[in-house]
Amino acid sequence: MSSLNELQELIHEKYGIEASTLDPHASMREKGFDSLALVEFVFTIEDKFGITMPDTDMNIDTLAELANVVDKIRASQPTT
Repeated sequence: MSSLNELQELIHEKYGIEASTLDPHASMREKGFDSLALVEFVFTIEDKFGITMPDTDMNIDTLAELANVVDKIRASQPTT
């Protein structure tokens, strides 16, 4: 299951941007996410999903890319 919808809802909760306006393949910077906002959002994602995003994945530009990384990390975690 993709975390894309969860990420869209998280953006809505945190920044007030309607999930329906978030094109998963458009640059997040086009929606006003500068480098600092993206880093802050990654911290929010880590807290929400209980994961750690590797520094090597910090060049993510689209929501679809971010969801893909989150999905891979979540899939690699042992289930409890």
